[in-house]
This record gives sequence, C-alpha cells and structure tokens, in this order.
Amino acid sequence: MQRVVSVVAHLGFRLQALPPALCRPLSCAQDVLRRTPLYDFHLAHGGKMVAFAGWSLPVQYRDSHTDSHLHTRQHCSLFDVSHMLQTKIFGSDRVKLMESLVVGDIAELRPNQGTLSLFTNEAGGILDDLIVTNTSEGHLYVVSNAGCWEKDLALMQDKVRELQNQGRDVGLEVLDNALLALQGPTAAQVLQASVADDLKKLPFMTSAVMEVFGVSGCRVTRCGYTGEDGVEISVPAAEAVHLATALLKNPEVKLAGLAARDSLRLEAGLCLYGNDIDEHTTPVEGSLSWTLGTVTSGCPSPSLKKNVAMGYVPCEYSRPGTMLLVEVRRKQQMAVVSKMPFVPTNYYTLK
Repeated sequence: MQRVVSVVAHLGFRLQALPPALCRPLSCAQDVLRRTPLYDFHLAHGGKMVAFAGWSLPVQYRDSHTDSHLHTRQHCSLFDVSHMLQTKIFGSDRVKLMESLVVGDIAELRPNQGTLSLFTNEAGGILDDLIVTNTSEGHLYVVSNAGCWEKDLALMQDKVRELQNQGRDVGLEVLDNALLALQGPTAAQVLQASVADDLKKLPFMTSAVMEVFGVSGCRVTRCGYTGEDGVEISVPAAEAVHLATALLKNPEVKLAGLAARDSLRLEAGLCLYGNDIDEHTTPVEGSLSWTLGTVTSGCPSPSLKKNVAMGYVPCEYSRPGTMLLVEVRRKQQMAVVSKMPFVPTNYYTLK
C-alpha cells in the first residue's frame, strides 16, 4: 500500500507546473480544439492560449504566473473553467443513479448542498473526481473534469439507459453554460455588490440560483480549486462575456489562467486527476479518506517561496517530518514530508 504525501524541497529544483499530457502549446496541438464562450475575450485581454484537455484555454495573461498566484491569495482572480463538464440529472430515481456510480451518500445531501465525490471502477480505482449538488429545483447538478468528459458522460448515459430500461424515472442533460470561478479572500465582497442574495448565508459547498449583474438563472456555488474562499458561477453562455466584463470593473479582480490555478491547488493540497489520482489509485491511497520515485505534481510555491510537490511513498515513509531523497534531473535533493495543505485553506463556513 502506498499513500499520497506532500513534500517540501529545501534545495532548488523546478518541476513542471502543468501536466504535459493535458497542456500543450497551440502550435503542438494536432486536433481541433474546443473554445469556451470567452475565447475572444481571453485574446483581447492578452491571454496566452494553450491546448488543455482538448480545449484552447489561457495559461496566463499579461501578469506573470507568480503575480497572478499571489493576487488570488491576497485579493481575487477570475478563472474561466467553462471546459468542465456540467450535467443535470433529473427524475425521481436521480439519487439512485448517482449513488450507483459514486462513493458518498448523495441521499443525505440537504437542498442546495454539494459534496466532492468520486466515480470508481469495479476494482475501486478512481475514474474521476466530481462535485454533486442536490438542488432545490429537483435535479442533481454535477460538475466533472474536462479531461474525462467523454468517459464521464458515457458512464452516466449508460447508467441512465440501464435504469430507463428497468422502468426507472431518470434522465440526463448536458448543460452548455459557461462556468466562471471567482477565487480569493475578497471574492464574496466583490460578488455581493451584484446580487440581492445575502452571500453570508451561502457557506462552503452550498449553491443557489440568483441574478448576477442583471443576468438571471445563474447558479452560484461556494466552492473552488484554490484553497481560498470563492464561488463558481454557472452562467448562460451568451452572457458569459457580459458577466466577466462586469466583474473585471472592480479593481480587486484580475484574470488568471491555468498556471496559477495549478500552483494554487497544489499549495492547497488538492489532487489533480490524471496526475495525482487515476484509475489505478483507490480513494484511500489518494488520501481522499507514496522513497519518491514518483512525483505526481510539483512547482515552486509563490506563497512559501519553496518548491512543493505531491508524490507517492510507502506508508512507513509517509509520516510528516520524514526526510527523503528525491531525484531531480538526475541529481538527488533533500526533501521533507509535510502535512497538506501547504498553505492553509480559507473556505467560508457559517460560524
């Protein structure tokens, strides 16, 4: 048994911040890339576009990766995460369907409460991680990873057909909404000026449909992938540019791309599917309940000014404080096992 751990390297090395299998310069992309509703908006704001999981997305803007990272920690940043798969599961047997596919108790979710869960295979390996929200509108709102889009959709559609053939009441709809993530300690303050709802009543992992900057039908979920307070806003695609433009009028808000999002999530100890967890990793091994030969994610931490990484070691080497040797570019470097997250999270919860 191996276990995911975090390590801090005290000697200089640089690890690739974005997984090469998912992120490539556009000049290297062979396939036709999908574009989010904000593609032209990104170009107009100096976005450096790369190929990521079959999509053309900004890796950064005019600000450096480090500046964007630190701005998110100190103020708030706007990320385009419209490449994520958003689905709606409806019908009286929607919970039965979802609980047949994921780990976790979906039936016990309160109205508008969400949970992080996992699609698993018959051997217990992780097919993908996802967020499932039990909406008060009578459906489940599911957000899963773009890199697993086809696999996740086929998994859910196959189960829908199976249950429908048994006479069950269940259906699935893929949403074509854009998805914007506003992340950072001032995110709620910025958004509050544009909504009538009291965001103090919207704690971490809860959701509500509201009007945002005059756009009706937006689903605002208190969650994110940075370790900071923030929201993800599912907005009709045609209104995405309007919403992003309105948010950027506040000087607290800057655009941020994939590079900052990756280093932020690593500091927060959040796993990236395809790197830190995959079909050969069980939830226990992935610490969602690894001597390093295997560093799965790593980058310089702008907040800590040290290099940080996730990797797998045998259990006997997983205790925090354990010194390890890691091989970086054929040279051995000292590292120490550390508790995760590297940087404390700042999720908003009701006091």
